[in-house]
Amino acid sequence: MVLTDVGTWCGICTTLDYKSIERRVEHEGLSFLTIALPAFGKDFERSLDQGAVDPSLFLGFSRRGGLPRFLGGFLDLVFDRPSGRLLHVPNIEAIRAIRQISLMFAKIELPCTDARVAAAMDKFMECEQDVRETTEAVDRIDCDQFARLGSLLWAGVLTDVDHKVHTGDIIPKHGPGATSDRLRGNAKWDQTEWPQRLDRIFPSGEYLLSSWRHHQSLARVQYLEPDAERPVKVISVPKTLKTPRIIAIEPTCMQYMQQGLMASFQEAIEADDSARQLISWASAVPNQHLACLGSRNGDLATLDLSEASDRVANQHVQLLLRRHPLLAEAVDSCRSRKADVPGHGVIHLAKFASMGSALTFPIEAMVFATVIFCGIENALSRRLTKKDIKSLLGKVRVYGDDIIVPVRFVDAVTDSLEAFGLKVNYRKSFWTGKFRESCGKEYYDGEDVTVFRVRALLPGNRTSVREIESTASLRNHAYERGAWNTARFLDAWMSRLIPWPTVAPTSPMLGRHSFLGYETQRICPNLHRPLVRGWVSRRLLPVSKLEGEGALLKVLSSMHRKRGSGLAEDTPDLVLSMLHGDEPITDVQHLERAGRARASTPTTRWGPSF
Repeated sequence: MVLTDVGTWCGICTTLDYKSIERRVEHEGLSFLTIALPAFGKDFERSLDQGAVDPSLFLGFSRRGGLPRFLGGFLDLVFDRPSGRLLHVPNIEAIRAIRQISLMFAKIELPCTDARVAAAMDKFMECEQDVRETTEAVDRIDCDQFARLGSLLWAGVLTDVDHKVHTGDIIPKHGPGATSDRLRGNAKWDQTEWPQRLDRIFPSGEYLLSSWRHHQSLARVQYLEPDAERPVKVISVPKTLKTPRIIAIEPTCMQYMQQGLMASFQEAIEADDSARQLISWASAVPNQHLACLGSRNGDLATLDLSEASDRVANQHVQLLLRRHPLLAEAVDSCRSRKADVPGHGVIHLAKFASMGSALTFPIEAMVFATVIFCGIENALSRRLTKKDIKSLLGKVRVYGDDIIVPVRFVDAVTDSLEAFGLKVNYRKSFWTGKFRESCGKEYYDGEDVTVFRVRALLPGNRTSVREIESTASLRNHAYERGAWNTARFLDAWMSRLIPWPTVAPTSPMLGRHSFLGYETQRICPNLHRPLVRGWVSRRLLPVSKLEGEGALLKVLSSMHRKRGSGLAEDTPDLVLSMLHGDEPITDVQHLERAGRARASTPTTRWGPSF
């Protein structure tokens, strides 16, 4: 269906392309769709960036002239076949079509083979060794430059968070995810482990108690020496069939304080005009907008880092915080120093933290941005000033491992990134041609060429809740992109499983979206609004009862986070506001159910069309 749609867009017959895919799937299995085809798509993007098809690209696909035979009708609208060079005015619809066909299955969420998981763990260990070697290789001049520019860029942010640590205004919280000590849901509020080095900066009496009058509760707490601290648990989660994503599950006590520090960093960055324009993670839209501009005018490059989180050395973080010793100690105190890696045992970490720590995202963003400005300073051969930094706002931006920099500084920036042990993914970094990619959006010459992706297998019955929800999203994305045959095919598939009404994107009902509006099957007798009979998946939180001191701590912590004050202040006023209905925890069952929903309970009922 997708081949039919993209063929219609470009006036291309796709019969031979379909037969090629069918034949190769028969011999290679699903890996052709999830590994070989995405490699074709990445080679195509590289060719767009280089302006020609290099002989080293499109391996595994036969050629005719300078181009592959596969998808040849589309490629002829983008490249000159005899020479393989990019046409002066390539067909945008053909570019979109090639990317759609080749990349559609690249990120389907299926588990990798055990061999690929083991290889990913080996690579994790290799990365750790690389970090150790890099920290030894970076000389004093680079360290001094990094620390100086870090202070210039983040002085306001670091001072603000440092002050909150000093005054005890860090308000910790628990996330819904798993922890290495296997505490889930509300059980996290009755934690019984607290590292001694964490207690020096964040005393357990201040952060595990709602009031010192309950000090007897500290008798249950075990204070851990550094050697006895619980390591993070390194695991793999689905990313692509080629390789899994490696993350680390933190202990409850570490995650608790990391969340508090992360919230303080976020508040400080949002309050700082310069910092907010450099690394704010409130939205990926600014990065996407800059990528679009870069594809149109060629002034901005999009860079991508491989193993970004795992390559940030703890030494870099300590250099960044060198002029704020209290904050440096606070960040270090809630950093796990050991990791339990499957197949390799417990190791001591040279990296700051893997993905899974709440501090990874803000800290890595500041480190990356600082290294970028080190490269820019090297390119200019003079020290940067605040005026220089202000002139680069809107041209330099970091969102996770997606980086935007001016093209004229690309060489210096990539050299600086690699000098500090970071790894630039050149296959996903673009600055030469008109193709740009950042934060899930791709552009060519200012035109959006982003594809819709298959994230899960198609559902076989009503019990495949995740697959049904994923397929509903896939159908609506295909419809929005003009893939009418694909949308029609998925409409027929879904109609056999569940009620499948036409609803507005704002409707809570699962259904198909349409540019023509929504349908009405009946009118609500009470609210006089249109209703449809449809399918709703209701996610139930696990049963997790909490009472006593832990329950009081959870309620007061939530209320203080809303008001931005410390736990020890204004408690009577907060309780009064709670009694008068000013309750920040909107879920009345939060002391009965908590954690991450493990399953969905689908129901068919009447609901609003919009």
